[in-house]
Amino acid sequence: MVCEHLHPLEQALLAAGIEETYRGQPWSRNCREWVYFDTVLDTDAIMHRFAFPDCVEIVENTDPKSGLEHGLFCSFCKDAVMSNVNARSKFG
Repeated sequence: MVCEHLHPLEQALLAAGIEETYRGQPWSRNCREWVYFDTVLDTDAIMHRFAFPDCVEIVENTDPKSGLEHGLFCSFCKDAVMSNVNARSKFG
C-alpha cells in the first residue's frame, strides 16, 4: 500500500478495475513504494479531483531509454502512483 497521501488515488484506480502492472522499489533507496497502473493518468484532472497535500506533485520521465512514465509522487514519503503513457484507457 502506498502512503496515506496517495492511498485515495490508489484505491480509486483499483476500484475502477484498472490493472496494476508493478509494485515495489523501482530505482533506488530514495524510492519507497511505487505502483504502476495500465492506464494514462490525467494528472491535472486528478489533482483537481483529490485533495492532495502540497507534498504530492506531478512527475514525468520522457527518456525513452529508461522508460516513459507519468504520475504522482509524494516527496514526503517517496511513494508514487504511476501510469503507462502508452495505455489505451485514461483515468482522471
